[in-house]
Amino acid sequence: MRTRFAFGLLILGMLCVLVTVVWAQEVVVVDFGQASDEVPPGWQLSEKEGKADLALLYDTDGQVLRLRSNASSFSIEKQVDVDLKQTPFLVWTWMVTEVPKGGDFRTRVTDDQAGQLLVLFHWGYIRKEAIAYIWDSTAPQGTMAKAPSPAMYPLFNIKAVVVRSGETETGKWIIETRNVVEDYKRLFGREPKKVQGIRIQINSQHTNSHAEAYWKSVEFKVRP
Repeated sequence: MRTRFAFGLLILGMLCVLVTVVWAQEVVVVDFGQASDEVPPGWQLSEKEGKADLALLYDTDGQVLRLRSNASSFSIEKQVDVDLKQTPFLVWTWMVTEVPKGGDFRTRVTDDQAGQLLVLFHWGYIRKEAIAYIWDSTAPQGTMAKAPSPAMYPLFNIKAVVVRSGETETGKWIIETRNVVEDYKRLFGREPKKVQGIRIQINSQHTNSHAEAYWKSVEFKVRP
């Protein structure tokens, strides 16, 4: 009896270890590291207009990224290799404290947002494709539509998803979860391939206004 009990405990322990290992492999984490530099390690800064204003700060839960825009446009980008068949859910934590006055992604002359998280596919010299999860100032929450392409990349096919809108929820941390596979199929009409990059962006140059956003983490998960 004791032998059977001990064997059962051994099997249970092995199963617990196996589950722990599998779970550890379920999440692909994109974080901001533990550095004091303005640009997080592994990320590249791109200034499109004006001067970038970003900083890595600490709050009660650890390090966060702050982006501020004063009639400027800039982003940080990180190359990744994410198989959406394995990890289809995108989970991130953000806080917007100021939205660009009059921002609205539906027209190029007002296409400003404090919070933009771009999931990049087909990231070649000619064909570029992305889903932009945004916090818009005006467009209604839940809107899904084509966004204006940058003038320098006319073949950049960006589809926007308005996750949050307006000032109602500004000033508080919010955890978002999106099924990227389902969003991609709805927006592009086909199955997605691997994710090749992640971009976090802020801009307010079109509306000549100000914007501010904070980011804690970006993760791809097996389940929400």
